[in-house]
Amino acid sequence: MAYRITDECISCGCCAAECPANAISEGDTSYVIDPDLCLECGACAGVCPNDAIVEE
Repeated sequence: MAYRITDECISCGCCAAECPANAISEGDTSYVIDPDLCLECGACAGVCPNDAIVEE
């Protein structure tokens, strides 16, 4: 299951830097994960300071 970023995102960018698939990019109001590129590794969720990344 791919991950998604919730409204708790503070746009710090930690997740994008950690993603080995470059599946995370900056959206209009927060970062977003491209589910087609997501490897479902959970690396992004592990570094999120707000626990804003959850399994889809």
